[in-house]
Amino acid sequence: MSAERYKKIENRFIETLSRVFRKLFNGVGGAVSSFYNTGRQKFTVMLVPHSEKKVVNFRISVFSLVFILFVTLSVLGTFFVYTTRISGVSQQLAEKSGSLDESEKNLDLLLDQVSDLKRASRNFEISLDKAMENLNISSDKELQASVVDGDFSSLISANETDAGVMREISELENLAAYLEDSVESFSKITELIISQGDLLVEMPTLWPVEGGDGRITNYFGPAEHPFTHTWYLHKGIDIGFGFGKPILAAANGKIVERGYEPLGFGNYIVIRHNYGFITKYAHLNDVYVDEGDVITQGQVIGAMGSTGLSTGPHLHFEIRIGSQVVDPEKFLNVRKR
Repeated sequence: MSAERYKKIENRFIETLSRVFRKLFNGVGGAVSSFYNTGRQKFTVMLVPHSEKKVVNFRISVFSLVFILFVTLSVLGTFFVYTTRISGVSQQLAEKSGSLDESEKNLDLLLDQVSDLKRASRNFEISLDKAMENLNISSDKELQASVVDGDFSSLISANETDAGVMREISELENLAAYLEDSVESFSKITELIISQGDLLVEMPTLWPVEGGDGRITNYFGPAEHPFTHTWYLHKGIDIGFGFGKPILAAANGKIVERGYEPLGFGNYIVIRHNYGFITKYAHLNDVYVDEGDVITQGQVIGAMGSTGLSTGPHLHFEIRIGSQVVDPEKFLNVRKR
């Protein structure tokens, strides 16, 4: 292809592009001119009052009318947005106010509970002091110093409350400290109870009839023999109930004798305990242990009966310290099962 032909094609392309741009420019210019002419058109607005006053009229262009309409809509939109926000804020304030009222009610309830807790703690303190006094347990000086005139000095002294701290919170903190200090006192009481409990299971203090049943039909001391009608020393107590009632070991110990006396105690058991105590259980219907058995307090060792010289089902129960007989009631009154 020759250069002359390329030149012709280039000229035709440029002419075509020029015609397109001229038409586009003319179209845009005409539209702008038409818009401008339309916007410059003016309208006459007449305000005619119902009275006989003068009619008011004025002229306004389309541009001015559009501008006024835009400003009006903007103002109304802004007013609507802020009104909505203010309404939402008002609702939130109302909710917060309701929540605050509920919090105040809860706070009043909490203060009432704190007052109840203070009264309960005072009663607890008095009871603890009495218990420790009866048990001959000395309390810490710091614990005693925390009480003035029957109440916690720290709970009634407003001077000990730090500035800016609610008095009730300070009182609760003082009460918590007092309870922590009381742990040592309770530990002492627990140790004493445990030691006494260990002692009680080694001594014949448990009522030997299951369930604490039965009643004493013949007491310790001088008595008339039911068969010979002669006076003799009754070395134990007789507890009457019914045949087969379980008989319990009065304390921890070891079976040292099991026998049968047809003209005396019938089926009987003798148990040796710590601290020199010996117990005897007679007139048993059945015996569930053998000599040499180690038994624990409350263990069933036999059943109530009327074997040997007996007028009815009962348990003859004796307590000895060494070789000396003692009144079982002085020990069995300690506790029953």
